Amino acid sequence: MIELLIKNLDDMETLAKSITNCYRPGMVICLDGDLGAGKTTLTQFIGKHLNIEDYITSPTFSIIKEYTENMEFYHMDAYRLENSDDAYDLDIDRYIYSNGLFVIEWSERIRDILPDYSIYINISFNAEDSMRKLSIEGKGKYYECLLGELENNENFRN
Repeated sequence: MIELLIKNLDDMETLAKSITNCYRPGMVICLDGDLGAGKTTLTQFIGKHLNIEDYITSPTFSIIKEYTENMEFYHMDAYRLENSDDAYDLDIDRYIYSNGLFVIEWSERIRDILPDYSIYINISFNAEDSMRKLSIEGKGKYYECLLGELENNENFRN
């Protein structure tokens, strides 16, 4: 596990760029944290660096949004799901095992069905200083690549 301190939007965008530098088809990014912590903002920056032209918004009510003009990019908000069965009703395997990138907000609600190679990012927000503390964990090639990207980035060195 690695922990990062995100001081501003530039740092959040730098993290997104690091994620997209590691992008390979089938990548799953899981974002958790309180309301307003920055999950959708991080997703927007990821989309920006993947050249997704549509404006990315939280799919709270549609649950899954598909952006497929330039590549397969799927964005899910699992907040309203009761459990993993609800995700299966949405044919979640189609997104998990796609040739694209799948970003899931509120992934803790369905974590039991997500692949072992998923990258988990938990964002906590400190209202006093407007900074975000991120903990990132995972295993496999996507996670190892992201660790290398972050370790080589001056913004995230202690």
